[in-house]
Amino acid sequence: MICNNLSINEKGHLCFEGQDTVTLAKTYGTPLYLMDADRIRERCRTYQAAIRKAFGERANTLYASKAASFRAIYRIMMEEGMGVDVVSSGEIYTAFSVGFPMERAYFHSNNKTDADVAFAMEHGVGYFVVDNREELDAIEYFAQKKGIRQKVLLRLTPGIDPHTYEAVSTGKVDSKFGSAIETGQADEITAYALGLSHVELSGFHCHVGSQVFDSDIFLRSAAIMLHFVAEMKQKYGFVTRELDLGGGYGVRYLEEDPQIDIAQNIIKVGEAVKEQCSALGIELPDIRMEPGRSIVADAGMTLYTAGTVKRIPGYKNYVSVDGGMTDNPRYALYRSAYTVLLANRANDKGKTFRCSLVGRCCESGDILQENVELPADVTRGDLVAVLTTGAYNYSMSSNYNRIPRPPVVLLEQGGATVAVRRETFEDICRNDI
Repeated sequence: MICNNLSINEKGHLCFEGQDTVTLAKTYGTPLYLMDADRIRERCRTYQAAIRKAFGERANTLYASKAASFRAIYRIMMEEGMGVDVVSSGEIYTAFSVGFPMERAYFHSNNKTDADVAFAMEHGVGYFVVDNREELDAIEYFAQKKGIRQKVLLRLTPGIDPHTYEAVSTGKVDSKFGSAIETGQADEITAYALGLSHVELSGFHCHVGSQVFDSDIFLRSAAIMLHFVAEMKQKYGFVTRELDLGGGYGVRYLEEDPQIDIAQNIIKVGEAVKEQCSALGIELPDIRMEPGRSIVADAGMTLYTAGTVKRIPGYKNYVSVDGGMTDNPRYALYRSAYTVLLANRANDKGKTFRCSLVGRCCESGDILQENVELPADVTRGDLVAVLTTGAYNYSMSSNYNRIPRPPVVLLEQGGATVAVRRETFEDICRNDI
């Protein structure tokens, strides 16, 4: 099994967080998102302990909400002492609605509208992670109207290629995000921010990409950022109080994916950062990291019911399920790999039926996974489990073909509760006139 919260019981059923997935599917129906809250809390505690051991008690972990954003997630983050990275007014509203302490919220996005800026300030967002000069002007305007000084971090691009999916690579010079250090634009926006009366520059932020399986990327980006911090101190007398090194540690989607010791990797980064600060003669800033996928990905699973099994002799085979790209568009977007099992027959050997696992949408690209190996007698009614779907599945879901979104059921301490109810047809039509 690719994750230790998976097991098989005496009935041959796949279990998740110790609970029988067949029973859960009968209780809540399919498609069904399952989220292991105990695993989420374990990951939060791993990050919090490691980052504070590596960088001191003022360091903190920010959960990157875009990975999975719904009210129960923010309650967990609040209880675990986490900060949050929010990227829209919708995420801000969701966090605020459960009483999350918004001074621990960091507002990202490369194109915050005036409405977004005003909304974030009205809801007490602690920090804006600023992408460009236009955003600084908007923050200055609304902060002046409100009579406050708004804390900001400037998002910089250190010019590093993480050699990951192009769609999730964010730290190169030509990225749509941030101001490039290499071109001098980072220096320019720093000077501009320091000259604004209602903007309080607290420090800098970078993020180079996702699915990173070692610390090399973090070490390289941290070195570049710290050199920039030293230059800004020398040139402008600016002392960086906060430095956000981003997120991006990888997760295992397949058995062949490497395992990563997140705590040890963070400790390694901590040692290097402290050495760099000492060599550069600068104070250690309060470090932030912002994991998303590695907090929630393997805390998630999606269950489907198999429908049509189509065999085309000499060509290929298909197994269709009652969900698809509406609840998981990641294969359609960037060919993401997943492990697929029959949850009701998890012990069945002889997986000789190679097929494409596809959805129910009227779309040729509605594919969940190619070249899946299932038992040769897979049939209508079998329960199909797609593993490690906690990140970027529910949060990227849609109503394409007017298909309702599945519910999210939270598993915790042996119990199950609905965190997001299943959408109805009435929900889909609610905003229609």
